[in-house]
Amino acid sequence: MQLPIPTTSLPSGTSIPVIGQGTWHMGERKASAVEEAKCLRHGLDLGMTLIDTAEMYADGGAERIVGETIKGRRNDAFVVSKVLPTNASRDGTIKACEASLKRLGTDHIDLYLLHWRGRYRLAETVEAFEALRRSGKIGAWGVSNFDADDMEELLGVPDGGNVAANQVLYNLARRGIEYDLLKDSQARGIPLMAYSPLDEGRLMRHPDLIHIAKAHQATVAQVALAFLIRNPGVIVIPKTAMPERVRENRASVEVQLTDDDLSILDKAFPPPGRKMPLEMI
Repeated sequence: MQLPIPTTSLPSGTSIPVIGQGTWHMGERKASAVEEAKCLRHGLDLGMTLIDTAEMYADGGAERIVGETIKGRRNDAFVVSKVLPTNASRDGTIKACEASLKRLGTDHIDLYLLHWRGRYRLAETVEAFEALRRSGKIGAWGVSNFDADDMEELLGVPDGGNVAANQVLYNLARRGIEYDLLKDSQARGIPLMAYSPLDEGRLMRHPDLIHIAKAHQATVAQVALAFLIRNPGVIVIPKTAMPERVRENRASVEVQLTDDDLSILDKAFPPPGRKMPLEMI
């Protein structure tokens, strides 16, 4: 019997699973669309109800895949999408959200993020987010690729304290956020969503990860995901279009890393000893 997927909570109290599904690079080829949607539906069936997408991914193609996925089962999914910074003016954010809603085939996005910082003032984007929230078009809003100082600035603008999440690059090979952003976010109760949690596959051949995986009768991907979700308030959103990989990601909750495992991983992937620039891809 599988263990249930642990959950974390948004500041509102809404519970979401700590393992979701990413969609970066989905929707780029029509030939793959049916299988991609089928794979995401399989993840929903397994309890990986958080699906992350963005208007940028395949110029809206990924949102259309998500729309196909949730058709007829909208209540089963927690949908996250993002507005590009070039669209993040007050009016532009609202128009971008409405376009995303149309592609998704739904009347609301559960969590809507600013994809990264751009030229528009944070206060202007937040004003748009709050208007969308009041209208029911989004359930909550957040940000992506915000470092600790960006978050401090955000919290200082009107209604900035309503930020519900921050999505950042985080994996074993890229641990810079552990120096300050992770701890600050945990203290404030703001979940962090880790994108590219497997470092786009580059972790798969690391000998120490292979050794630990064998000891746990697990896969390298499961160990890498287990390392991240052991942190309170961290959500991982691995992307795959292969059903067997979906099941593999889901089973990472079964892996309980030991102190010895963590010591080995700290030597192989040293945690930051100083402030580092926020990494992005």
